Order: sequence, then structure tokens, then C-alpha cells
Amino acid sequence: MSQTVVLKVGMSCQGCVGAVNRVLSKMEGVESFDIDLKEQKVTVKGNVQPEAVLQTVSKTGKKTSFWEEGASAAPESKPAETVAETESKSAETVAETESKPAETVAAA
Repeated sequence: MSQTVVLKVGMSCQGCVGAVNRVLSKMEGVESFDIDLKEQKVTVKGNVQPEAVLQTVSKTGKKTSFWEEGASAAPESKPAETVAETESKSAETVAETESKPAETVAAA
């Protein structure tokens, strides 16, 4: 059964587009795909499973998630959870970054 899968992929340059293009070109069941760098949106059409497409594109190392069509369609709590998760990950990264130089200075 042919279906369309839309993903949000963190791409910053044509190299990123090339990486996504490469993995989708090799994926079985893909009939066509469109990569929009400006919107960071990848649309895949074919006899594919959404989760399989997500996993395949994730192999590029780019941050990948399912595209959410408008905030009104999604439950109110879901975007808040996503923001909270992102903020906590950012805080952990900052904490790790701040502690590493301190350890290096202490060791020196």
C-alpha cells in the first residue's frame, strides 16, 4: 500500500541533503521523495512503513522526527513535553561541557 511519510530533519547544508538523498535512494519501497532544506522537511512516497523511513533517515546522524502539521492538530501537552525534553537535553549538554573544561584545568 502506497503512503506518504513526512519528516522533520535537521539539515543545514547541501551535504546534509545529499546524505538524506543517499539513504532514501537505497531504501526499498520508496517511489519518490522530496527534500526541502529551507523547511527542513522530507516527504517520502511509496510502499513504506513510517517507522522504517524514520529509522533510515536517522542513520544520517541528522535529528529526525515525524512532521507535525500545525500545533492545533496536536494535543496541547505534547509540544510542551517536546520543549521540556529539548531543554533538559540542552541543560545536560551544557553541564557536561562546563564540567569537562574544569576537569581539564584541574588536571593541568
